[in-house]
Amino acid sequence: MPGSPGCSWRLFWERTRAKFEGADLRVCIAFWLFGLVNNILYVVILSAALDLVGPSIPKATVLLASIIPSLATKLVVPYVIHLVPYSSRILIFAALSTCGMLLVALSPPTTTASSIASKVAGIILANISSGAGEVNFLSLTHFYGSFSLAAWGSGTGGAGLIGAGAYAIATTLLGVSVRATLLTSALLPVAMLVSFFTLLPRGPLKAARTKEVDYSRLAVDEEDDAARETAGLLDVPSATAYGKADPTQLTRALQDLKAKLLRARSLIIPYMGPLFLVYLAEYTINQGVAPTLLFPLEETPFKHYRAFYPTYSALYQLGVFISRSSLAIFRIKTLYIPSFLQILNLGVLTAHALFPFIPTVYFVFAIVLWEGLLGGVVYVSTYAAVQEEVPEDEREFSLGAVAVSDAVGICFAGFLGVGMESGICGWQVQHGRDWCRRL
Repeated sequence: MPGSPGCSWRLFWERTRAKFEGADLRVCIAFWLFGLVNNILYVVILSAALDLVGPSIPKATVLLASIIPSLATKLVVPYVIHLVPYSSRILIFAALSTCGMLLVALSPPTTTASSIASKVAGIILANISSGAGEVNFLSLTHFYGSFSLAAWGSGTGGAGLIGAGAYAIATTLLGVSVRATLLTSALLPVAMLVSFFTLLPRGPLKAARTKEVDYSRLAVDEEDDAARETAGLLDVPSATAYGKADPTQLTRALQDLKAKLLRARSLIIPYMGPLFLVYLAEYTINQGVAPTLLFPLEETPFKHYRAFYPTYSALYQLGVFISRSSLAIFRIKTLYIPSFLQILNLGVLTAHALFPFIPTVYFVFAIVLWEGLLGGVVYVSTYAAVQEEVPEDEREFSLGAVAVSDAVGICFAGFLGVGMESGICGWQVQHGRDWCRRL
């Protein structure tokens, strides 16, 4: 029967299979590994926060040491990265990541000022590489189509599950030392090199590079308009207006920068806005609210209060992985709706932390999983929209420029989360719920 469930599932399967026709397996594997390796060191570092700085130093120190260099990198790199060939970029990223992780791993296992400074320096190096790498690989998806973006998104989602899970298994279940685990992770950038230089087909990139993209067009057009207006008012011909000027290299560079800034400004409302909002909300939940979402142990599956937060983190990462892996099958068109739903999640969970009304922890589990699904789907859908809607000659730059918005959201959330966790915990203690002090 046409309306039977069997027919509906068969139609869905046929449509899904049709979407995957034409996908290059080597491209998908390469970009999945790019996403995994580029993000997994960030996850490992956050997972090792307690082991790296000790119990007396706020763990937000590690988050901020991770995200601030990444944010600074993403603010600058999109405007200059085109000067460096892709092959050289990959070598630089791998070297920075490896050196950063080696510096963290080989620092003395103490909490002295010099040891912590050395670890923070390594964290900064690794996350400069991660931030620049995200800009680079998102820009690279422009040459390899929608499946490369879907694979990249899935790889970044997998980094959360694999990174946190592998660190926990290695240091807890297998008894591997923190130093040995971090030293092993320093080898992971090799997979990035292998993926780019041996696995990824270079044809699309070489073909695209035969065409020179002129980003200065917008700036030149704007100057031409101004020159025509001046010529009309003063009755004096303008060399720029008639295209007779031969700008120097410096002038061309300034025009290029001006055009890119104009292009970046046009990306704020449709693409950067929703990505910023969803990351601000979800990382505020993760860093500032989730540690206070506690229930009496007898009403939960846990034996210790410190088990709540890792469980929330795992559910969040699972939601991110599922939604970031779904782009080839499903994407959203209206980016602000899930962003506002994420803000609603923040409001609901904050309200519960202050005035408990959610009857069971299992409802919180569902909300946290939903939080991860929303965050992941906004991430991949935003970049899919850029690929589809931005003109081709501006797409490579735009994909990289939009990447700054999630870093800004995480940075704001890091500062906001520190105050929220302390304030909410203090409120709970004053009202007879001192569970947050027992972590």
